[in-house]
Amino acid sequence: MDKNGVLNMEKNSIIGAIIGDIAGSRFEFNSIKSKEFDLLLKAEHRPESCYEYRLTCHFTDDTVMTIAVANALIESNGNWETLKNATIKNLKYYGQKYPHAGYGSRFKTWLNSNTSEPYNSFGNGSAMRISSVPYFAKSLEEVKILSSLVTEVTHNHPEGVKGAEAVAVCIWLAMNGYDKNYIKNYVEENYYKLNFDYDDLLKNYTFSESCQGSVPQSIFAFIISNSYEDTLRTAISMGGDSDTMACIAGSIAGVYYGIPKKIYDQALEFLPPDFINVIKKVNNNKNN
Repeated sequence: MDKNGVLNMEKNSIIGAIIGDIAGSRFEFNSIKSKEFDLLLKAEHRPESCYEYRLTCHFTDDTVMTIAVANALIESNGNWETLKNATIKNLKYYGQKYPHAGYGSRFKTWLNSNTSEPYNSFGNGSAMRISSVPYFAKSLEEVKILSSLVTEVTHNHPEGVKGAEAVAVCIWLAMNGYDKNYIKNYVEENYYKLNFDYDDLLKNYTFSESCQGSVPQSIFAFIISNSYEDTLRTAISMGGDSDTMACIAGSIAGVYYGIPKKIYDQALEFLPPDFINVIKKVNNNKNN
């Protein structure tokens, strides 16, 4: 831990997810289909157009909503009867504070409306924001309960709930010392088949924002990887919704492998202070 109390050289799913989001951001609409690229490419000057902005790395809605869910869990402080309302409040607060992060159209409508009703989504937004849940759960069953509570406020379709839960469960299993073979078998028995071929995905996989069309591929990227960085490169190289896939895969790999100090330090430069403060609070909760 550094002098500011921020995680360093430590296994962590939240910053693991956020780094994946940042690394994958510039390939979301420009698939690279290769592992050979600069992982965290920072703009040399302030981008002057949307096109130029997308050529360099940046945090997206995946990071904003990850922070929002984490802060909702912090505010609930173990009183899970308040968690749904806290999640709604934080999703709207952070989403409106960072309005240009690239939200999906249906979520953006919900974000800026006066309603708090869910809209039956099965989008992968449920899975990319879930990485803090395992830090607040005392058991695998509680992981599933908390996952549903923070997910169903928007993504109440069964596939949306399943996608988030599958990722949260993978993170919890990785945090608690289970190996890849166990994690893979658990996912296949309870959520998705992972019988993909990487070369086939590299050639033929296309963009999908649904949980069922991107979460299993993201978990597979972690399963076949050999390091945290390789996990991100594998997820991004498949193409498709690269920031979200790397975010999901990175959330699992971040606790399974740990995050190299150089990558961790580089990623912090992309984040505003309020995000870093939330990450610090989650770390304090984990250590208590």
